[in-house]
Amino acid sequence: MQTHEIIKRFREHFERAGHTVVPSASLILDDPNLLFVNAGMVPFKPYFLGEAPPPYERATSIQKCVRTPDIDEVGKTTRHNTFFQMAGNFSFGDYFKEEAIRLAWELITKSQDDGGYGFDPERIWVTVYLDDDEAIELWQKVAGLPQERIQRRDGKDNYWDMGVPGPGGPCSEIYYDRGPAYGKEGGPVVDEDRYLEIWNLVFMQDVRGELSPKDGHQPVGSLPKKNIDTGMGVERVAFLLQGVDNVYETDLVLPVIRKAEELSGRKYGADPVDDVRFRVIADHARSGVLIVGDGVTPGNEARGYVLRRLLRRIIRSARLLGVTEPVLVRFAELVRDAMGPTYPELVSGFARIAQVLQAEEDTFLRTLEAGSRIFEGAAAEVKADGRATLPGDKAFQLHDTYGFPIDLTLEMAAEAGLTVDEDGFRKLMAEQRARAKADAAGKKTGHGDQTVYRELLDLGATEFTGYQELASEATLRGIISDGKRVRSAREGEIVEVVLDRTPLYAESGGQESDAGTIVSGGAELEVVDVQKVARKLWVHQVRVLSGEIAEGEHVEARVDPEWRVGARQGHSGTHVVHAALRQVLGPSALQSGSYNKPGYLRLDFAWTGGLSEETRSEIEEVSNLAVRRDLPVQVVYTDMGGAQEMGAVALFGETYDETVRVVEIGGPWSRELCGGTHVEHSSQIGPITVIGESSIGSGVRRLEAYVGIEAFQYLARERALVQNVASLLKVPDAEVPARVEALVERLRTAEKELERVRAAQLLSSAGSLAEQALDVRGVALVALTLPPGTPAGDVRTLAGEVRNRLGDRPGVVGLFAPDGDKVSFVVATTAAARSLGLAAGKLVPAFAPAVGGRGGGKPDLAQGGGTDPAGVNQALAALRAEVDRAVEQH
Repeated sequence: MQTHEIIKRFREHFERAGHTVVPSASLILDDPNLLFVNAGMVPFKPYFLGEAPPPYERATSIQKCVRTPDIDEVGKTTRHNTFFQMAGNFSFGDYFKEEAIRLAWELITKSQDDGGYGFDPERIWVTVYLDDDEAIELWQKVAGLPQERIQRRDGKDNYWDMGVPGPGGPCSEIYYDRGPAYGKEGGPVVDEDRYLEIWNLVFMQDVRGELSPKDGHQPVGSLPKKNIDTGMGVERVAFLLQGVDNVYETDLVLPVIRKAEELSGRKYGADPVDDVRFRVIADHARSGVLIVGDGVTPGNEARGYVLRRLLRRIIRSARLLGVTEPVLVRFAELVRDAMGPTYPELVSGFARIAQVLQAEEDTFLRTLEAGSRIFEGAAAEVKADGRATLPGDKAFQLHDTYGFPIDLTLEMAAEAGLTVDEDGFRKLMAEQRARAKADAAGKKTGHGDQTVYRELLDLGATEFTGYQELASEATLRGIISDGKRVRSAREGEIVEVVLDRTPLYAESGGQESDAGTIVSGGAELEVVDVQKVARKLWVHQVRVLSGEIAEGEHVEARVDPEWRVGARQGHSGTHVVHAALRQVLGPSALQSGSYNKPGYLRLDFAWTGGLSEETRSEIEEVSNLAVRRDLPVQVVYTDMGGAQEMGAVALFGETYDETVRVVEIGGPWSRELCGGTHVEHSSQIGPITVIGESSIGSGVRRLEAYVGIEAFQYLARERALVQNVASLLKVPDAEVPARVEALVERLRTAEKELERVRAAQLLSSAGSLAEQALDVRGVALVALTLPPGTPAGDVRTLAGEVRNRLGDRPGVVGLFAPDGDKVSFVVATTAAARSLGLAAGKLVPAFAPAVGGRGGGKPDLAQGGGTDPAGVNQALAALRAEVDRAVEQH
């Protein structure tokens, strides 16, 4: 049975049963929690949440859905898909369990000649929620299922909610037994490959509180109207009815694979590695076309980034299959033809879709060609050095300069047998964002057409002179503005310039780039950032302070001497702290990342637990002893083998050339491969003060410190602070900690006593509040606002106490407690009130909207909260009116 026929029969079946056929919503809805619609019920959420009245009591839809959290798994198996269609039927307070079960059973088991799917009833299994005996009885009554083909499962599998307080309920899932060739006997609880889930029926009957029944917690109440939400996986039903093994072999997906076979000359099923690529193409082509069809264009943020990632994975997979010609539009034509009957917008809007896809492919093919060369070179260097991790700065360069998404770099690295320093990459990304906020012009390379950098690279690499001098004569080889090469730049402009030689250090190895100037005749340029392109080209971002510069001019590049002093202190200080860390903790405490700038250093290292105050002090002391010993700093150039023989530390995440630079501080005490700028003797570092140590991830710690004059200034501020506190407390400096500890303890004791007195006063008012109850048709109503800031727990306790004081009378207690821009409320009812139909949980919906809130609970007690304290008086009036109405109608 073809997929469109499956869809047609589903619609017709439920239309005959009185359901309104609702077209698929766009994948893009105004929901801050979702990038894309990821379930069939999403468009109906406002009706289930009570945010809008449903325009129908029964509805059915075939909803296009996209889920991308496991995008990296797509293709590796036949189970993962980013795009799928969810066929659903929905009831808004109309029918419930029995009708939902009957409608589903009829469609799946009715013969194909009679309009059904014709599944063998003897191969159908179902699961139900642990204590849903009613569902078990109905499956036996409606479908005649034997007890042995009905299995109970816990909330993780068979309870549904939206992940937040609101509607929820148990579900019942329908499975089809594919037979012993696909797995073990024993039903879905044993093997979900053999027993394939095809339909999920959600019986939406509960109000979920803060804690979900999926985790074993009880619902806080029942919905006033019970709803039905079901979802049938169209693709899963399709591959079962078409007699194939998975989604990729079905009629709507296989044509894309066949086209990929035609273009590549390879066959699907012949090579497991190629099969992954075929499946990526087939799945992502559908997702990409549907997403573009709904108005999304490729970009670097949110939905645009996900789309770009999908499309570029298609192109990359096609290239790996040997296809070098453009493919996106050709695959899209097949998706249009296959999906158009269900989603006609793909046909009517295809010209725009094709234009978007072609533009993205043109851009990426240029990116892929340039970036692949850079990656292959980097991968070869890593392997040649005997390492297995591509450095984070290389991944960042691929992303920033060549537009490679990090996931593509991860894929290419995995194919090369390498991993990627993702932490290092994300660190550089975060630093780039911080710079972008400070300077809207943006600072890194990689904007616009990247061919300009390749043109300048063809002229030769930049010679770095900064180890020997702070000022160098140079020739200005190129000026770049907004990603394009220009001949000149004038005062006020921010541009990038490339010189044939420069003393200005380009950011790398954790060291921030140098500050300085470039001068030429009457022109002066402020250097605000320096970055490397392809490890060979120094790109200076500059602000033209005065005059005009032009390509080909002779200039002088100058490093700010004070900046370089601080930079050398910071980088050498990092080496010293690293050596001290390894001396104190042992050689396993190896640096995994660093960042340093004048006066500050940050060092990440592998360690499983936090450092004690004593250990931190010891590391600091060892570091400062090394400074005091005035250890010599020497630089040795050798090859990687020579460096290894010397015992030099090659740091995680770094990339090295054939000739490596080894920096020694005190000989073997600190010996690291490093390209940074350093002091000549350790005493030039100045004081080192550790200011913090924290966790930045599993098994990784971060140590931060000030060095040089910044360390002295920090200690001076700390000394002044202690002296000020001592003066206020009128004690010697040494007694400050004990006195502060005593004051804090006294404050805690006072706060506890104040809280006790306040709670006692609040509860003592219960009797007078009960005496002041209003009479509403014979019901004692206590409805009032408590003092602002009253804790929610006290509100609940007081409500219960007031209810107890009302005794045997019919009574309702409604208490509201504003707190800033929020308000909490509790409703309690006596047994006599409940006999009149006054259930606490049912009273809440009458007044909660007035305070912009919601809540729920049991008949005797309900609670909730809102975001509009200004509406409390309106809520009180609404509560009184609801009590009056309910008693009158009882």
